[in-house]
Amino acid sequence: MTFVEPQPLRTQIPLAYRGVITTLRPVLARITRQEWSGGEHLPESGGFIVAGNHLSEIDPFMVAHYLVNHGWAPRFLAKSTLFDIKGLGMALRNLGQVPVYRGTRQASDALRDAAAAVTDGDAVVIMPEGTLTRDPDLWPMRAKSGVGRLALMTGAPVIPIAQWGVQNLLAPYARRPTGLFSRHVMHVKAGPAVDLSDLMGREDSAAATEATERIMAQLTQQLAQIRGEEPPATPFVWDGKKESRNRKRRSAK
Repeated sequence: MTFVEPQPLRTQIPLAYRGVITTLRPVLARITRQEWSGGEHLPESGGFIVAGNHLSEIDPFMVAHYLVNHGWAPRFLAKSTLFDIKGLGMALRNLGQVPVYRGTRQASDALRDAAAAVTDGDAVVIMPEGTLTRDPDLWPMRAKSGVGRLALMTGAPVIPIAQWGVQNLLAPYARRPTGLFSRHVMHVKAGPAVDLSDLMGREDSAAATEATERIMAQLTQQLAQIRGEEPPATPFVWDGKKESRNRKRRSAK
């Protein structure tokens, strides 16, 4: 499947959000080519969680483009520092996005607000890795457990959505896009909801970790199907200090 004709939005959204969609959707459609699949796995109604891999700072635009054309205007969990930027912060709040306060007492607020949005019937997108992947081959890293906790809090379906190609438009940590008019292909593929039925009713850390690992395993398989490659047997682990050691460990296997 390629480009999907826009479907009517299934939920009410702020007027400002409609304005952003009206402005950006034709731009994204013009500067990229879409190779999309898996739309049949998105729920017809009711809130759900999207787990996506993180390759580039503009990932959210590509995931949003995919979801909006399938009738869902997503809400993203975004770093709280973005909300501190003059103008951008106000825009994000007006669009109903959810700030994540990492390493503070407010960290749990993001999950609570995200859970409320899912309960209200919204599609909430989370990039479980928490940052752009440091895997040298751009496979998903080991994720933080927030997505598993959110899934168990809400009982909502978790849909893995893998993307590939956005790194050709804006490389990881790059400040400027490359080949803006080359119409790079954006591969976006949704998979079936992750089976977490045996973990429902639990909210302990072990259950959240297990749920997260299942979500990331399925997301990685979605990406492997797009790339036509075998993913690594174990996810890359990065904590800011052990990057080089983990690179050596992976390359030695």
